[in-house]
Amino acid sequence: MRTRRCWIRCFAAGSLAAAALLPGRDAGAQEASLPCRPGEELIYRSKLGRLSGSGKGVMRVEEDTIRSSSAYLLSFDFETKVGPLRVEARSRSWLDPERMAALRFHKHERHPLASKSEEVELYPAERRWRSAEGLEGRSETDAPLDELSFLYYIRTLDLRDGAVYVIERHFDPQRNPVHVEVLGRERATVPAGVFDVVVVEMRVRDRDHFDGDGSFRLYLTDDGRRYPVRLETSASIAGKAILELEAAIPARSSPPAQVAKGG
Repeated sequence: MRTRRCWIRCFAAGSLAAAALLPGRDAGAQEASLPCRPGEELIYRSKLGRLSGSGKGVMRVEEDTIRSSSAYLLSFDFETKVGPLRVEARSRSWLDPERMAALRFHKHERHPLASKSEEVELYPAERRWRSAEGLEGRSETDAPLDELSFLYYIRTLDLRDGAVYVIERHFDPQRNPVHVEVLGRERATVPAGVFDVVVVEMRVRDRDHFDGDGSFRLYLTDDGRRYPVRLETSASIAGKAILELEAAIPARSSPPAQVAKGG
């Protein structure tokens, strides 16, 4: 039984780190222009805890239409193996880039011990949402976010050293608030190169994957693109799950990038 719990927590940590499964809403945070654009693709190499799991993840931004409105389609595909066992996590978020509001969210997770799917339609102007299972709820904001779009939202914040934000923009109020703290700036070495980064730590309510709150750390390039070059999270038994940037395809039109330093 203890081994089974270890596997479950390890798989959950990988999914969470990969997709940055974070809810939120801003409370006083200053936003910059959206750093991501259609065409952006980020490819990651993953390491999964003390069980020596390894795999890859890909995040993309594409153009799409939802309910007759233009939207950014954010996607994340992650898979890894721990010995003979395999875990997959796939998320999609349809985002209104003008309002930074999520319009639809799909998530599918699968591993040998369980699987989970979630499909939600969000109606920001009406402050409501409805799941494919027929569940309905009210949102506290007319600019709601989901677990995947929140990562992109974090990239828009004015991340000053020492800043602390209390964010309450998840479409489901039970997942609010998220606490975001800027820990400082440093240099990070990942497979894609060496980058000057802003280090951000987030604490989030997630009883599905943690016994209470989960903590996450993101290393964002200290430039106009704010690429997440490293993401990490910890589970109490499995240890740390890490994703590191292996390659980046820039958007068709985007802010200036930091040039990776040799190393």
